[in-house]
Amino acid sequence: MLSPAPRPGRFDAPFSPDATLLERYDGAGPRYTSYPPATAFTDHFGADQLTQALARSNATARALSLYVHIPFCRRICFYCGCNRIATRQTAMAEPYLNRLSREMSLMARHLDEGRTVEQLHWGGGTPTFLDLDQMSRLMDQLGEHFTLSDHPDRDFAIEIDPREANVYTLRHLQSLGFNRLSLGVQDLDGRVQKAINRVQPRELSENLIDEAHRLGFRSLNLDLIYGLPHQSVASFADTLDQVIDMAPARLSVFNYAHLPERFLPQRRINASDLPDTATRLAIQCMTVEKLTQAGYIHIGMDHFAKPEDSLAVAQRDGALQRNFQGYTTHAHCDLVGLGVSAISQIDDVYAQNAAQLETWQDAIDHGQPATARGVRLSADDRLRRHVIHRLMCDMHLDFDALEAAFGINASYYFADVFERLATFRRDGLIEYDKHSLMVTPMGRLLIRQLAMTFDTRLPAERRRQFSRLL
Repeated sequence: MLSPAPRPGRFDAPFSPDATLLERYDGAGPRYTSYPPATAFTDHFGADQLTQALARSNATARALSLYVHIPFCRRICFYCGCNRIATRQTAMAEPYLNRLSREMSLMARHLDEGRTVEQLHWGGGTPTFLDLDQMSRLMDQLGEHFTLSDHPDRDFAIEIDPREANVYTLRHLQSLGFNRLSLGVQDLDGRVQKAINRVQPRELSENLIDEAHRLGFRSLNLDLIYGLPHQSVASFADTLDQVIDMAPARLSVFNYAHLPERFLPQRRINASDLPDTATRLAIQCMTVEKLTQAGYIHIGMDHFAKPEDSLAVAQRDGALQRNFQGYTTHAHCDLVGLGVSAISQIDDVYAQNAAQLETWQDAIDHGQPATARGVRLSADDRLRRHVIHRLMCDMHLDFDALEAAFGINASYYFADVFERLATFRRDGLIEYDKHSLMVTPMGRLLIRQLAMTFDTRLPAERRRQFSRLL
């Protein structure tokens, strides 16, 4: 019998993280934008399984989410681990856009026309690599093949490189229906920017943020990265102070994953210039303290939002979700991924397109979905996905509701998990009894480690494929 546990305090209250405790839990593991993680996808899964899942999903009448991958970049950032193609020729995008239109047709033919697209995300690469006419054409093509929502609550977002956009870009994006922006900033320190090959004066970002606020974009996110070369607690604190002054609604503060054996551009980074573990953890602790003191809610992991932002509201209402775009309010939708390496989540299936451009092109040219690998979830997978995502979104698990929804006895089903959780409890990261589990503010910083205790698809030898947890 599990002993009773009191409910923890407010998660949005400022607190002082314990760097020594964090260091004990450092390691590597998934970010759980899916469960199972993409490393569990198999190449035995193909286009037929995807089209069958699309057909099954029509019976649910769920709304749709579209992800469009634009792989082109004019410059290579040395820290980058994304699937991208380096070129300065905008014309290189033309054949890609033509094939994207054909892929839309291939996918749409299996979906009922009445299913509305509530969420749209253009990612990269650099989506603003496209010129204004190409952006218009891509949006027109999406509108031809899918029913795009015009409801104010729609979530149409695009990733922006401030070096590749200006105020006219933002006005054009607004005219196309985008209402959310995500700007890649990473760091405002010139020495750090030079080391990662991303020289980006503050004014570039600040001008776009000011214009986005003036135009009335519903939400603005800034991406930052800690653990980059030459960063210190003081230098990153200065970046945070400047960013707080810009007042974005959301912040994503990612931990740099240095994996030069997997990502060739990272070989241009001198490993000796990277902050050591103690400095990296000190930066993380300082970031949490500074942002919470500035009024941001620590949503979980690397995400922060102002209290009035829809992510914070959804978390308070128990409606926050998680998908391949991270934390979201629209993960109830079936996700259709378009473009090279894009991932779809349809019904009980994950399916990923070919990661090589030539392979993706060849499939589209032959009139076939470009599915290269994927997985269909078992009943146990669906249960564990629910547990992991609720844990990461709510920072809370209701065992009574879980038992009613899945017909299990949680104490028996997760008996081995509770044994592993005992250490987290002793360290003050969680509090639980037989009815529920609550994550403490300190535990939020270690939510990936907590989620891993419920993961049965994570053999030790596979963990090195993932980014550092802290």
